[in-house]
Amino acid sequence: MTTAVPASGTVGIIGAGKSGTAIARLALTAGYRVQIASSGTIEDTELMMQYVAPGVVVTDVEHVTAGTDFVIIAVPLRRFRDLDPELFAGHTVVDVMNYWPPIDGVLPEFEDTDRPSSVVIQRALPTTTVVKTFNHLGYHQMEDLAKPSETAGRIALAVAGNDQPAVATVMRFVDGVGFDPVDAGPLEDSAPLQPETPVFGAALDRNTLAALLASRTQAA
Repeated sequence: MTTAVPASGTVGIIGAGKSGTAIARLALTAGYRVQIASSGTIEDTELMMQYVAPGVVVTDVEHVTAGTDFVIIAVPLRRFRDLDPELFAGHTVVDVMNYWPPIDGVLPEFEDTDRPSSVVIQRALPTTTVVKTFNHLGYHQMEDLAKPSETAGRIALAVAGNDQPAVATVMRFVDGVGFDPVDAGPLEDSAPLQPETPVFGAALDRNTLAALLASRTQAA
C-alpha cells in the first residue's frame, strides 16, 4: 500500500471514538506516525489505545497539531464548539463530522442554514484550511473496504475543499490508507456527502461516485 507523505509524515487526530480510531489504525498500517487526543485524560486514553490502536502517540488537544501534516477532527459535532479555534491556526483541518439531528440533536447554527456543514466549520475556523472527507463511510466500512492502490473495484472517498494544495495532500492520504480519492469540488458543493443523501453510507467505486456527485451538483 502506498503512503501519502514520507515515512516521517505525522497525522493528528482529535477524537478517540470509533471513527477516529478506525482512521488511526488505517494510517498506522499505511506507515504514518499518528498522534491522537481525546476529551479523557492522557493516561486513560493511553490505556485504551493499547487495545484499540496500538502504536499511536497519545497527547493532549493543545499539542495534537504539533509537527503534523494535517489534523483530523473526528468528534461528535455537538462538541465541536468546545474546541479552541486558535489551536488549529495555520493548519489544514480534515472535517470528518456530520450534522445528523437524530444523533446530535438540533444544532441551530447547522439547522438554520442552507450551507453544507463544512462551510459552517470553515467559518468557525477562519485561520485554518478545512477539507471534508471520511464522513460518508461508516467507521466499520473504512477498515473492511480499504484496499491497496490499483485494486480493481476499489472503493472511493470524496474529498472537498477550497484550497487545492490542501485537497491534494489529503487526497494522497486517502489513497495511501486504502481508497480512491475523488475531488468533490469546493466546500460549498459538499452537501451531497452529508447524511440522507445517495452517497452517504454507500460503498461506491471511483467512476460511480464521481458521476453521482456530478449529477447531484448539477441538480443543485
